[in-house]
Amino acid sequence: MIDRRAVVASLLAVSLTSLNACAESNEMLETVAEGLDHPWSLAFLPDGTILVTERAGNLRTIGMDRKLSTPISGLPEVAAVGQGGLLDIALHPNFEETRLVFLSFAEPREEGKNGTSVMRGRLSEDLRRLTDVKVIFRQQPAYKGGAHFGSRLAFDRAGALFVTTGDRLNLRPLVQQTDNHIGKIIRITEDGGIPPDNPRPKGWLPEIWSIGHRNLQGAAIHPETGQLWTVEHGAKGGDELNHPEAGKNYGWPVITYSREYSGEPIGEGLTEKDGMEQPVHYWTPSIGPSGMVFYTGDKYPQWKGNLFVGALALKHLARLVFKDGKVVEEQRLYDGRARIRDVRQGPDGYLYMLTDEDAPMGRVMKITL
Repeated sequence: MIDRRAVVASLLAVSLTSLNACAESNEMLETVAEGLDHPWSLAFLPDGTILVTERAGNLRTIGMDRKLSTPISGLPEVAAVGQGGLLDIALHPNFEETRLVFLSFAEPREEGKNGTSVMRGRLSEDLRRLTDVKVIFRQQPAYKGGAHFGSRLAFDRAGALFVTTGDRLNLRPLVQQTDNHIGKIIRITEDGGIPPDNPRPKGWLPEIWSIGHRNLQGAAIHPETGQLWTVEHGAKGGDELNHPEAGKNYGWPVITYSREYSGEPIGEGLTEKDGMEQPVHYWTPSIGPSGMVFYTGDKYPQWKGNLFVGALALKHLARLVFKDGKVVEEQRLYDGRARIRDVRQGPDGYLYMLTDEDAPMGRVMKITL
């Protein structure tokens, strides 16, 4: 006697396998370089050469031959502890003239403490060293710990530099205070000065753009509006997508869609409060959002205008579709493949991702869909 349920189950399994195979054929990844140790960020030089940071403190290049260089010299000492180390990288808007490279990093401070800092240096023509190195921002206060450094860099259309920071995990009480850099977005000039159009509410340090953030590990400038967009980690659930505006408060740790890892409520146990902004979108459970980019190329026409966000905790690349400024669709690409630390658009119009893995497994991957 034929077991109909077994037949149906078998047919269903074959169908799912076929569907997965089709999905795989339409979601192809190509390894551009491997052998990296927890790569954190990448940037493209005008000729297509890739600059990539490794959390342990190395900055390397990947040439057109796809070979990984030896570390570039001239970088300051980094505090490679926990989540800290060499973090984001951004090129000066006029890099071809200035050759200036900006790097955020966990900097060793006095008495065993550390904090998020930003340096700039001039990249030599042979791509082997940084010169004229100068630290242009130091998060204060420093703290002895290895968590929640942030940190992403993004130049706006006026040439000012956004720097995202974290709450250092155990400094929550400082986030809503405006005389420090804990859980803030900072906006400075390329020399570390204060842009004249910063918000400057009463009692705020002049370099602060917005407050009430937990741990911002993604930032991108919208290609059409020029507006800053960010993602930040919640605790248990409550990761957020925001477009932080000047002088506004984004709630952490007073209001949040997150909970303590124990399951207990955070702050006032509320998700809304007067004077505090709501996220554009939030994730529960947490995806662990990291690097992000708005896609503007023509290699994947169906994705034009979408936002891509790397997911560390749930190991995928999130594709977000917008309508009237709101997220109306979300897709998980390469689900379960690896922790995606960063995603950038290359000058060739393709998307490139970094996998957050120990050496030699850390890779730069190109989406060849």
